[in-house]
Amino acid sequence: MFFQQYYLGCLSHASYLVADPATGAAAVIDPRRDVQIYLDEAATRGFRIEHVILTHFHADFLAGHIELRNRTGATIHLGRGAEAEFAFHALAEGDTVDLGGVALEVLETPGHTPEGISLVVREAGSDVPYGVLTGDTLFIGDVGRPDLLASVGVTAKELGHMLYGSVQKLLRLPDETRVYPAHGAGSLCGKNLSTETVSTMGEQRRVNYALQPMDEETFVQLVTADQPEAPPYFLHDAVLNRQERPDLTAILETGLRALSLDEVLELQESGAQVIDARDPFEFAAAHLAGSLNVGLDGEYATWAGTFLGREDPIVIVAEDGRLEEAVTRLGRIGFDHVAGYLDGGMAALEARPDRVAQLERTTVPELRGELARPGAPLVLDLRRDAEVEAGAIPGARHIPLHRLRERADELPREGRVVAYCGSGYRSSIGASILHSLGWGNVEDLVGGYNAWKATEPPAAD
Repeated sequence: MFFQQYYLGCLSHASYLVADPATGAAAVIDPRRDVQIYLDEAATRGFRIEHVILTHFHADFLAGHIELRNRTGATIHLGRGAEAEFAFHALAEGDTVDLGGVALEVLETPGHTPEGISLVVREAGSDVPYGVLTGDTLFIGDVGRPDLLASVGVTAKELGHMLYGSVQKLLRLPDETRVYPAHGAGSLCGKNLSTETVSTMGEQRRVNYALQPMDEETFVQLVTADQPEAPPYFLHDAVLNRQERPDLTAILETGLRALSLDEVLELQESGAQVIDARDPFEFAAAHLAGSLNVGLDGEYATWAGTFLGREDPIVIVAEDGRLEEAVTRLGRIGFDHVAGYLDGGMAALEARPDRVAQLERTTVPELRGELARPGAPLVLDLRRDAEVEAGAIPGARHIPLHRLRERADELPREGRVVAYCGSGYRSSIGASILHSLGWGNVEDLVGGYNAWKATEPPAAD
Protein backbone atom coordinates (compact mmCIF):
# COMPACT_ATOMS: atom_id res chain seq x y z
CA MET A 1 0.00 0.00 0.00
CA PHE A 2 1.04 3.58 -0.64
CA PHE A 3 -0.11 5.97 2.11
CA GLN A 4 0.93 9.62 2.31
CA GLN A 5 -0.12 12.46 4.58
CA TYR A 6 0.23 16.05 3.32
CA TYR A 7 0.26 18.57 6.16
CA LEU A 8 -0.42 22.22 5.38
CA GLY A 9 0.84 24.18 8.37
CA CYS A 10 -0.81 27.53 7.58
CA LEU A 11 -4.26 25.91 7.83
CA SER A 12 -3.27 23.11 10.25
CA HIS A 13 -4.79 20.79 7.66
CA ALA A 14 -3.93 17.20 6.77
CA SER A 15 -4.95 15.49 3.53
CA TYR A 16 -4.13 12.00 2.31
CA LEU A 17 -3.36 9.98 -0.80
CA VAL A 18 -3.93 6.23 -0.54
CA ALA A 19 -3.16 3.84 -3.41
CA ASP A 20 -2.56 0.22 -4.32
CA PRO A 21 0.69 0.14 -6.35
CA ALA A 22 -0.35 -3.17 -7.91
CA THR A 23 -3.51 -1.77 -9.53
CA GLY A 24 -2.47 1.88 -9.67
CA ALA A 25 -5.86 2.98 -8.28
CA ALA A 26 -5.65 5.90 -5.86
CA ALA A 27 -7.94 7.99 -3.66
CA VAL A 28 -7.36 11.46 -2.23
CA ILE A 29 -9.07 12.27 1.06
CA ASP A 30 -9.93 15.83 2.18
CA PRO A 31 -7.73 17.54 -0.44
CA ARG A 32 -6.71 21.17 -0.29
CA ARG A 33 -7.83 23.35 -3.20
CA ASP A 34 -4.42 23.69 -4.88
CA VAL A 35 -4.24 20.05 -5.95
CA GLN A 36 -1.02 19.93 -7.97
CA ILE A 37 0.79 18.20 -5.11
CA TYR A 38 -1.46 15.12 -5.50
CA LEU A 39 -1.27 15.16 -9.28
CA ASP A 40 2.54 15.27 -9.17
CA GLU A 41 2.70 12.40 -6.69
CA ALA A 42 0.35 10.27 -8.76
CA ALA A 43 2.23 10.99 -11.98
CA THR A 44 5.60 10.16 -10.40
CA ARG A 45 4.35 6.83 -9.06
CA GLY A 46 2.11 5.82 -11.94
CA PHE A 47 -1.14 6.08 -9.98
CA ARG A 48 -4.60 7.00 -11.30
CA ILE A 49 -6.60 9.22 -8.98
CA GLU A 50 -10.02 7.60 -9.36
CA HIS A 51 -11.66 8.75 -6.12
CA VAL A 52 -11.78 11.96 -4.09
CA ILE A 53 -13.46 11.68 -0.70
CA LEU A 54 -14.58 14.40 1.71
CA THR A 55 -15.07 13.17 5.26
CA HIS A 56 -17.44 16.13 5.72
CA PHE A 57 -18.13 19.63 4.43
CA HIS A 58 -15.17 21.54 5.80
CA ALA A 59 -15.77 25.01 7.20
CA ASP A 60 -12.21 26.30 7.59
CA PHE A 61 -11.01 25.84 4.01
CA LEU A 62 -12.28 25.21 0.50
CA ALA A 63 -11.57 21.60 -0.43
CA GLY A 64 -10.12 20.52 -3.79
CA HIS A 65 -12.73 17.97 -4.82
CA ILE A 66 -13.93 20.10 -7.74
CA GLU A 67 -10.36 20.68 -8.96
CA LEU A 68 -9.45 16.96 -8.76
CA ARG A 69 -12.64 15.95 -10.51
CA ASN A 70 -11.97 18.45 -13.29
CA ARG A 71 -8.39 17.33 -13.83
CA THR A 72 -8.67 13.56 -13.39
CA GLY A 73 -12.33 12.63 -13.83
CA ALA A 74 -12.30 11.20 -10.30
CA THR A 75 -15.60 10.32 -8.62
CA ILE A 76 -16.46 12.55 -5.65
CA HIS A 77 -17.65 10.63 -2.55
CA LEU A 78 -19.54 12.11 0.42
CA GLY A 79 -21.37 10.70 3.41
CA ARG A 80 -24.94 9.70 2.63
CA GLY A 81 -26.30 12.56 4.73
CA ALA A 82 -24.73 15.14 2.41
CA GLU A 83 -26.55 17.39 -0.02
CA ALA A 84 -24.58 19.07 -2.81
CA GLU A 85 -25.04 20.78 -6.18
CA PHE A 86 -22.46 18.56 -7.90
CA ALA A 87 -22.77 14.85 -8.68
CA PHE A 88 -21.35 12.55 -6.00
CA HIS A 89 -21.48 8.96 -4.80
CA ALA A 90 -23.08 8.63 -1.37
CA LEU A 91 -21.25 6.46 1.18
CA ALA A 92 -23.11 4.66 3.97
CA GLU A 93 -22.01 2.61 6.97
CA GLY A 94 -20.09 -0.47 5.85
CA ASP A 95 -19.56 0.66 2.25
CA THR A 96 -16.05 0.33 0.84
CA VAL A 97 -14.01 2.22 -1.71
CA ASP A 98 -12.01 -0.59 -3.32
CA LEU A 99 -8.54 0.20 -4.67
CA GLY A 100 -7.54 -3.44 -5.22
CA GLY A 101 -5.50 -4.82 -2.35
CA VAL A 102 -6.46 -1.77 -0.30
CA ALA A 103 -9.96 -0.87 0.84
CA LEU A 104 -11.41 2.18 2.58
CA GLU A 105 -14.29 1.06 4.79
CA VAL A 106 -16.87 3.68 5.74
CA LEU A 107 -17.94 4.44 9.31
CA GLU A 108 -20.69 7.02 9.67
CA THR A 109 -19.35 9.39 12.33
CA PRO A 110 -21.53 12.53 12.54
CA GLY A 111 -21.13 15.09 15.29
CA HIS A 112 -18.80 17.74 13.99
CA THR A 113 -21.21 17.84 11.04
CA PRO A 114 -24.31 15.72 10.32
CA GLU A 115 -22.84 14.03 7.22
CA GLY A 116 -19.44 13.19 8.73
CA ILE A 117 -17.73 9.88 7.95
CA SER A 118 -14.46 8.18 8.89
CA LEU A 119 -12.53 5.76 6.67
CA VAL A 120 -10.93 2.60 8.03
CA VAL A 121 -7.90 1.74 5.89
CA ARG A 122 -7.52 -2.02 5.39
CA GLU A 123 -4.85 -3.99 3.55
CA ALA A 124 -5.66 -7.38 2.07
CA GLY A 125 -4.48 -10.21 4.32
CA SER A 126 -4.38 -8.16 7.54
CA ASP A 127 -6.96 -8.54 10.31
CA VAL A 128 -5.93 -5.28 12.01
CA PRO A 129 -6.77 -2.02 10.22
CA TYR A 130 -3.74 -0.05 9.08
CA GLY A 131 -5.40 3.16 10.26
CA VAL A 132 -8.51 5.28 10.35
CA LEU A 133 -8.98 8.64 8.62
CA THR A 134 -11.16 10.45 11.12
CA GLY A 135 -11.74 13.80 9.40
CA ASP A 136 -12.86 16.24 12.08
CA THR A 137 -14.57 13.63 14.26
CA LEU A 138 -11.51 12.58 16.23
CA PHE A 139 -8.34 14.65 16.54
CA ILE A 140 -5.08 13.93 18.30
CA GLY A 141 -5.96 15.05 21.84
CA ASP A 142 -9.48 16.23 21.07
CA VAL A 143 -12.70 15.68 19.14
CA GLY A 144 -14.35 17.93 16.56
CA ARG A 145 -16.35 20.83 17.92
CA PRO A 146 -20.11 20.29 17.55
CA ASP A 147 -21.14 23.95 17.50
CA LEU A 148 -20.19 25.18 14.01
CA LEU A 149 -23.57 24.31 12.45
CA ALA A 150 -25.65 25.61 15.35
CA SER A 151 -26.57 28.70 13.32
CA VAL A 152 -28.03 26.77 10.38
CA GLY A 153 -30.64 24.55 11.93
CA VAL A 154 -28.67 21.94 13.89
CA THR A 155 -27.92 22.75 17.51
CA ALA A 156 -24.60 22.14 19.22
CA LYS A 157 -26.35 19.84 21.69
CA GLU A 158 -27.86 17.71 18.92
CA LEU A 159 -24.50 17.38 17.22
CA GLY A 160 -22.86 16.67 20.58
CA HIS A 161 -25.10 13.64 21.06
CA MET A 162 -24.26 12.44 17.54
CA LEU A 163 -20.57 12.91 18.32
CA TYR A 164 -20.84 10.78 21.45
CA GLY A 165 -22.16 7.86 19.41
CA SER A 166 -19.44 8.35 16.81
CA VAL A 167 -16.72 8.29 19.45
CA GLN A 168 -18.09 5.05 20.89
CA LYS A 169 -17.96 3.55 17.41
CA LEU A 170 -14.32 4.60 16.89
CA LEU A 171 -13.39 3.24 20.32
CA ARG A 172 -14.20 -0.27 19.06
CA LEU A 173 -11.17 -0.15 16.75
CA PRO A 174 -8.05 -2.02 17.94
CA ASP A 175 -5.39 -0.14 19.90
CA GLU A 176 -2.87 -0.60 17.07
CA THR A 177 -5.05 1.29 14.58
CA ARG A 178 -3.31 4.51 13.55
CA VAL A 179 -5.37 7.70 13.82
CA TYR A 180 -5.06 10.21 10.97
CA PRO A 181 -7.20 13.33 11.47
CA ALA A 182 -7.85 16.22 9.09
CA HIS A 183 -6.44 18.90 11.42
CA GLY A 184 -3.76 19.57 14.02
CA ALA A 185 -2.83 22.26 16.54
CA GLY A 186 -3.84 25.75 15.45
CA SER A 187 -7.11 24.69 13.88
CA LEU A 188 -10.28 26.29 15.24
CA CYS A 189 -12.24 23.07 14.59
CA GLY A 190 -11.44 21.99 18.16
CA LYS A 191 -10.02 23.42 21.37
CA ASN A 192 -7.23 21.07 22.49
CA LEU A 193 -5.56 19.75 19.32
CA SER A 194 -2.07 18.25 19.58
CA THR A 195 0.94 19.25 17.52
CA GLU A 196 1.26 15.57 16.58
CA THR A 197 -0.27 14.60 13.24
CA VAL A 198 -0.67 10.86 13.81
CA SER A 199 -1.40 8.69 16.84
CA THR A 200 -3.03 5.33 17.62
CA MET A 201 -6.39 4.43 19.06
CA GLY A 202 -4.62 2.97 22.09
CA GLU A 203 -2.76 6.22 22.77
CA GLN A 204 -5.89 8.31 22.29
CA ARG A 205 -7.82 6.01 24.59
CA ARG A 206 -5.20 6.79 27.22
CA VAL A 207 -4.63 10.55 26.84
CA ASN A 208 -7.54 12.15 24.97
CA TYR A 209 -9.82 13.90 27.48
CA ALA A 210 -12.91 13.32 25.31
CA LEU A 211 -12.34 9.57 25.10
CA GLN A 212 -12.32 8.93 28.83
CA PRO A 213 -15.22 6.95 30.35
CA MET A 214 -18.19 9.24 30.97
CA ASP A 215 -21.93 9.31 30.41
CA GLU A 216 -23.42 10.96 27.34
CA GLU A 217 -24.68 14.13 29.02
CA THR A 218 -21.29 14.79 30.62
CA PHE A 219 -19.62 14.29 27.24
CA VAL A 220 -21.97 16.75 25.52
CA GLN A 221 -21.40 19.38 28.20
CA LEU A 222 -17.64 18.90 27.98
CA VAL A 223 -17.29 19.16 24.21
CA THR A 224 -19.64 22.13 23.82
CA ALA A 225 -17.93 24.25 26.50
CA ASP A 226 -15.17 26.84 25.98
CA GLN A 227 -14.87 26.48 22.22
CA PRO A 228 -12.93 29.27 20.45
CA GLU A 229 -14.96 31.72 18.39
CA ALA A 230 -14.93 30.75 14.72
CA PRO A 231 -14.13 33.35 12.02
CA PRO A 232 -17.13 34.51 9.96
CA TYR A 233 -15.79 32.90 6.78
CA PHE A 234 -16.32 29.40 8.22
CA LEU A 235 -20.01 29.35 7.32
CA HIS A 236 -19.16 30.83 3.91
CA ASP A 237 -16.72 27.99 3.19
CA ALA A 238 -19.05 25.29 4.49
CA VAL A 239 -21.64 26.50 1.97
CA LEU A 240 -19.13 26.80 -0.90
CA ASN A 241 -17.94 23.23 -0.34
CA ARG A 242 -21.47 22.08 -1.22
CA GLN A 243 -21.61 24.08 -4.43
CA GLU A 244 -20.51 23.68 -8.02
CA ARG A 245 -18.02 26.55 -8.18
CA PRO A 246 -15.15 27.98 -10.27
CA ASP A 247 -11.87 26.07 -10.45
CA LEU A 248 -8.87 27.59 -8.66
CA THR A 249 -6.98 27.80 -11.97
CA ALA A 250 -9.41 30.40 -13.29
CA ILE A 251 -9.17 32.37 -10.05
CA LEU A 252 -5.37 32.54 -10.26
CA GLU A 253 -5.53 33.97 -13.78
CA THR A 254 -7.53 36.95 -12.48
CA GLY A 255 -5.74 37.32 -9.16
CA LEU A 256 -2.29 37.46 -10.77
CA ARG A 257 -3.16 40.43 -12.99
CA ALA A 258 -0.70 43.33 -12.67
CA LEU A 259 -2.37 46.63 -11.74
CA SER A 260 -0.79 50.05 -12.11
CA LEU A 261 -0.73 52.37 -9.13
CA ASP A 262 -3.45 54.52 -10.72
CA GLU A 263 -5.66 51.44 -11.15
CA VAL A 264 -5.07 50.40 -7.53
CA LEU A 265 -5.87 53.86 -6.21
CA GLU A 266 -9.03 54.01 -8.32
CA LEU A 267 -10.12 50.60 -7.01
CA GLN A 268 -9.30 51.64 -3.45
CA GLU A 269 -11.36 54.82 -3.80
CA SER A 270 -14.33 52.75 -4.97
CA GLY A 271 -14.15 50.41 -1.97
CA ALA A 272 -11.54 47.77 -2.85
CA GLN A 273 -9.64 46.16 0.01
CA VAL A 274 -5.85 46.34 -0.11
CA ILE A 275 -4.03 43.59 1.76
CA ASP A 276 -0.29 43.99 2.32
CA ALA A 277 1.18 40.52 2.75
CA ARG A 278 4.70 41.64 3.63
CA ASP A 279 6.54 41.26 6.92
CA PRO A 280 5.37 43.65 9.71
CA PHE A 281 8.79 45.35 9.74
CA GLU A 282 8.53 46.15 6.03
CA PHE A 283 4.94 47.27 6.42
CA ALA A 284 5.88 49.59 9.28
CA ALA A 285 8.62 51.25 7.21
CA ALA A 286 6.27 52.16 4.35
CA HIS A 287 2.92 51.02 3.01
CA LEU A 288 -0.01 52.20 0.93
CA ALA A 289 -2.24 54.23 3.23
CA GLY A 290 -5.41 52.36 4.18
CA SER A 291 -4.02 48.87 3.58
CA LEU A 292 -4.36 45.94 5.94
CA ASN A 293 -1.17 44.15 6.97
CA VAL A 294 -1.50 40.36 7.17
CA GLY A 295 1.93 38.83 6.61
CA LEU A 296 2.38 35.61 4.67
CA ASP A 297 4.68 34.24 7.38
CA GLY A 298 1.83 33.59 9.80
CA GLU A 299 -1.85 32.63 9.90
CA TYR A 300 -2.41 34.63 6.73
CA ALA A 301 -5.56 32.92 5.46
CA THR A 302 -7.27 32.82 8.86
CA TRP A 303 -6.73 36.51 9.63
CA ALA A 304 -7.34 37.68 6.06
CA GLY A 305 -10.60 35.71 6.11
CA THR A 306 -11.52 37.31 9.44
CA PHE A 307 -11.18 40.90 8.25
CA LEU A 308 -11.65 40.96 4.49
CA GLY A 309 -15.16 41.31 3.14
CA ARG A 310 -16.52 38.77 0.67
CA GLU A 311 -17.94 41.30 -1.78
CA ASP A 312 -15.51 44.17 -2.45
CA PRO A 313 -12.49 43.42 -4.70
CA ILE A 314 -9.15 42.61 -3.09
CA VAL A 315 -5.81 44.06 -4.21
CA ILE A 316 -2.58 42.47 -3.02
CA VAL A 317 0.77 44.05 -2.18
CA ALA A 318 3.51 41.43 -1.83
CA GLU A 319 7.04 40.56 -2.82
CA ASP A 320 7.27 39.49 -6.47
CA GLY A 321 8.26 35.93 -5.60
CA ARG A 322 5.28 35.45 -3.28
CA LEU A 323 2.38 36.88 -5.25
CA GLU A 324 1.04 33.51 -6.37
CA GLU A 325 1.28 32.24 -2.79
CA ALA A 326 -0.70 35.25 -1.56
CA VAL A 327 -3.50 34.66 -4.09
CA THR A 328 -3.51 30.86 -3.67
CA ARG A 329 -3.80 31.04 0.10
CA LEU A 330 -6.81 33.32 -0.22
CA GLY A 331 -8.26 30.87 -2.74
CA ARG A 332 -7.87 28.09 -0.19
CA ILE A 333 -10.53 29.77 1.94
CA GLY A 334 -12.76 30.75 -0.97
CA PHE A 335 -11.75 34.40 -1.28
CA ASP A 336 -11.72 34.38 -5.06
CA HIS A 337 -12.43 38.06 -5.64
CA VAL A 338 -8.81 39.20 -6.01
CA ALA A 339 -8.69 41.89 -8.70
CA GLY A 340 -4.90 41.77 -9.03
CA TYR A 341 -1.70 43.04 -7.43
CA LEU A 342 0.16 46.33 -7.28
CA ASP A 343 2.67 46.17 -10.12
CA GLY A 344 6.13 47.00 -8.81
CA GLY A 345 5.08 46.79 -5.17
CA MET A 346 6.07 49.71 -2.96
CA ALA A 347 8.46 51.02 -5.61
CA ALA A 348 5.36 52.08 -7.54
CA LEU A 349 4.64 54.64 -4.81
CA GLU A 350 7.90 56.55 -5.17
CA ALA A 351 6.15 59.19 -7.27
CA ARG A 352 3.21 59.41 -4.82
CA PRO A 353 4.69 60.00 -1.35
CA ASP A 354 1.34 61.48 -0.34
CA ARG A 355 -0.14 57.95 -0.44
CA VAL A 356 2.64 56.38 1.65
CA ALA A 357 2.02 55.76 5.35
CA GLN A 358 4.22 54.45 8.13
CA LEU A 359 3.59 52.60 11.37
CA GLU A 360 5.59 53.53 14.44
CA ARG A 361 7.03 50.66 16.46
CA THR A 362 8.25 50.75 20.04
CA THR A 363 10.43 48.36 22.02
CA VAL A 364 9.83 46.77 25.39
CA PRO A 365 12.55 48.83 27.18
CA GLU A 366 11.05 52.04 25.78
CA LEU A 367 7.56 51.01 26.87
CA ARG A 368 8.69 50.01 30.36
CA GLY A 369 10.25 53.44 30.80
CA GLU A 370 7.14 55.25 29.59
CA LEU A 371 4.80 53.25 31.82
CA ALA A 372 6.78 54.39 34.86
CA ARG A 373 6.20 58.08 34.00
CA PRO A 374 3.12 60.34 33.77
CA GLY A 375 1.42 60.55 30.39
CA ALA A 376 2.01 56.90 29.54
CA PRO A 377 0.36 55.54 26.39
CA LEU A 378 -2.67 53.29 26.48
CA VAL A 379 -1.47 49.69 26.08
CA LEU A 380 -3.81 47.52 24.00
CA ASP A 381 -3.69 43.72 24.37
CA LEU A 382 -4.99 42.01 21.20
CA ARG A 383 -4.51 38.41 22.31
CA ARG A 384 -7.14 35.76 22.99
CA ASP A 385 -8.78 35.44 26.40
CA ALA A 386 -6.77 32.37 27.41
CA GLU A 387 -3.49 34.11 26.61
CA VAL A 388 -4.43 37.11 28.75
CA GLU A 389 -5.39 34.86 31.65
CA ALA A 390 -1.88 33.37 31.55
CA GLY A 391 -0.25 36.80 31.90
CA ALA A 392 -0.44 40.35 30.55
CA ILE A 393 1.27 43.74 30.66
CA PRO A 394 -0.06 45.47 33.82
CA GLY A 395 -2.81 47.97 33.12
CA ALA A 396 -3.33 46.93 29.49
CA ARG A 397 -6.77 47.29 27.87
CA HIS A 398 -7.91 43.97 26.38
CA ILE A 399 -9.77 43.76 23.08
CA PRO A 400 -9.26 40.45 21.18
CA LEU A 401 -8.03 41.14 17.66
CA HIS A 402 -11.03 39.53 15.98
CA ARG A 403 -13.28 42.00 17.87
CA LEU A 404 -11.19 45.11 17.21
CA ARG A 405 -13.21 46.65 14.38
CA GLU A 406 -16.52 46.44 16.23
CA ARG A 407 -15.02 47.64 19.54
CA ALA A 408 -12.57 50.25 18.29
CA ASP A 409 -14.71 53.10 19.62
CA GLU A 410 -13.86 51.95 23.15
CA LEU A 411 -10.38 53.40 22.54
CA PRO A 412 -9.63 57.12 22.95
CA ARG A 413 -8.92 59.11 19.82
CA GLU A 414 -6.48 61.34 21.67
CA GLY A 415 -3.11 60.17 22.95
CA ARG A 416 -0.96 57.24 21.93
CA VAL A 417 -2.00 53.60 21.72
CA VAL A 418 0.62 50.81 21.84
CA ALA A 419 -0.77 47.52 20.55
CA TYR A 420 0.73 44.15 21.37
CA CYS A 421 0.10 40.43 20.88
CA GLY A 422 2.31 37.41 21.49
CA SER A 423 5.06 38.08 18.97
CA GLY A 424 4.17 41.18 16.93
CA TYR A 425 2.34 39.51 14.05
CA ARG A 426 -1.23 40.13 15.17
CA SER A 427 -0.46 43.57 16.62
CA SER A 428 0.65 44.75 13.19
CA ILE A 429 -2.73 43.60 11.84
CA GLY A 430 -4.48 45.46 14.66
CA ALA A 431 -2.46 48.65 14.23
CA SER A 432 -3.17 48.67 10.50
CA ILE A 433 -6.89 48.31 11.22
CA LEU A 434 -6.87 51.21 13.68
CA HIS A 435 -4.94 53.36 11.20
CA SER A 436 -7.52 52.61 8.50
CA LEU A 437 -10.29 53.62 10.93
CA GLY A 438 -8.68 57.00 11.66
CA TRP A 439 -6.55 56.38 14.74
CA GLY A 440 -3.39 58.26 13.80
CA ASN A 441 -1.19 57.71 16.86
CA VAL A 442 -0.98 53.93 17.05
CA GLU A 443 2.24 52.02 17.64
CA ASP A 444 3.18 48.35 17.49
CA LEU A 445 5.21 46.66 20.25
CA VAL A 446 8.18 44.84 18.75
CA GLY A 447 8.30 41.22 19.93
CA GLY A 448 5.00 41.50 21.80
CA TYR A 449 4.36 39.83 25.14
CA ASN A 450 7.08 37.26 24.49
CA ALA A 451 9.65 40.06 24.50
CA TRP A 452 8.04 41.63 27.58
CA LYS A 453 8.32 38.37 29.56
CA ALA A 454 11.86 37.68 28.32
CA THR A 455 13.08 41.03 29.66
CA GLU A 456 11.06 41.05 32.88
CA PRO A 457 13.19 42.07 35.87
CA PRO A 458 13.76 39.26 38.38
CA ALA A 459 11.41 39.23 41.36
CA ALA A 460 12.82 40.74 44.53
CA ASP A 461 13.71 38.33 47.36
